Amino acid sequence: MYKYLFGPVPSRRLGMSLGVDLVPRKVCSLDCVYCEVGKTTKLTLERKEYIPFAKIIQELTSYFENNPDPDYITFSGSGEPTLNSRIGDIIEFIKQNKPQIPIAVLTNGTLLYDQQIRDELKSADIVLPSLDAATEEIFKKINRPPATLTFKKYLQGLIDFSSEFTGKIWLEVFILPDYNDSENELKELKNAILKINPTSVQINTLDRPGTETDLRGASKGELDRVLGLLNLDHVEIIAAAPQRKNILSYRSDAETAILETIARRPCTLDDLVQILGMHRNEINKYLDVLDAENKIKTVRQNRGIFYQTS
Repeated sequence: MYKYLFGPVPSRRLGMSLGVDLVPRKVCSLDCVYCEVGKTTKLTLERKEYIPFAKIIQELTSYFENNPDPDYITFSGSGEPTLNSRIGDIIEFIKQNKPQIPIAVLTNGTLLYDQQIRDELKSADIVLPSLDAATEEIFKKINRPPATLTFKKYLQGLIDFSSEFTGKIWLEVFILPDYNDSENELKELKNAILKINPTSVQINTLDRPGTETDLRGASKGELDRVLGLLNLDHVEIIAAAPQRKNILSYRSDAETAILETIARRPCTLDDLVQILGMHRNEINKYLDVLDAENKIKTVRQNRGIFYQTS
């Protein structure tokens, strides 16, 4: 059992993806209203070695020696991975020891204004930043950044990174009805996307209840409207949780374990992490599928969101 590695998890975009978690829960540079991991407990732009480099390398070495190669190694997890000041060194270690495995970095993109961070990510194969807003007002409303981070600074970092990075950039846009789907905001989003010029744009939405209570996922019709208003090439909708079941790494035993656990008593995500010993991001992937298939339902209580069988 690894503490900082998780999976491989069933990822529609990245196949059999081994996750690498570089920060404790939930150290992040944003406090997004929709985050599946939960509310940010340490909102910061400060970079440091949150998880020691040596511990990550020890687990990666063990994994490489005892397991087949995954389709991707993905930096994601409990918070913003670029906050770890050794992310560049860890990427270089993987490239030296497993050059055949592509590296993906899931990031909110907020720290890309820093030239050093852009340089540290240059050896990655794919970077998947997010862009949920195109105005200061909506940026603060959805992403809730630290007071010192402006939208202008955030956007310029994405633009600068795109101009320098030689790998693929898959820009994710998370659509929340009544938050960022007005015609004006989508017009500004289109302008921002054109400035960033990513390899592709991936439209996503909420699968399950978010951090805040007034959120809902966009319907297929609403997402199609967004596509039409953006009217850009290389844009796709990726909000399709059931498709994960078609991926080789989807584990029916993990799904069964979750269902059997919540059949005995309703559980929060934290409860499932403790009971099953799985990483919360891995559990989240299965909860998305189970919810889409109406096998589970959610109840919001004082201690959080509880999952139970339908």
